[in-house]
Amino acid sequence: MGLMVNKNNCISSLFTVTISSPDTGCDRYANWWEVTTPERELLYRRVLLHSHVKEQSFRRTGGAVKIQPQQEVIVRVHMNFDGGYSTMAQKGTVESGFSVIALAKDFATQLASVEPLPQNCAF
Repeated sequence: MGLMVNKNNCISSLFTVTISSPDTGCDRYANWWEVTTPERELLYRRVLLHSHVKEQSFRRTGGAVKIQPQQEVIVRVHMNFDGGYSTMAQKGTVESGFSVIALAKDFATQLASVEPLPQNCAF
């Protein structure tokens, strides 16, 4: 997962996430990426409305995410199959930058049922 963050102002930022996922169609695709706190609070979720079988890797922007430049956050991807969340993520701050981390398989899995959620898959 690649990540680029643009600070809008002192209290919000736009996140551009590059995802490489093993999409095969609506049965198996990356259906969202999200920004959380290390304390497992959901700050923002960018729902993906279709699979990206022929578009790998792909990039999507979301926000504005209301965080302070020095607030530490985690950005991760969710798949609609095989346990859902990737254990590979990015952790850091808008001010200092982000780096790849490995999350525990059970990190904040309760967020998988929190809105917004995809309603269907277009293709």
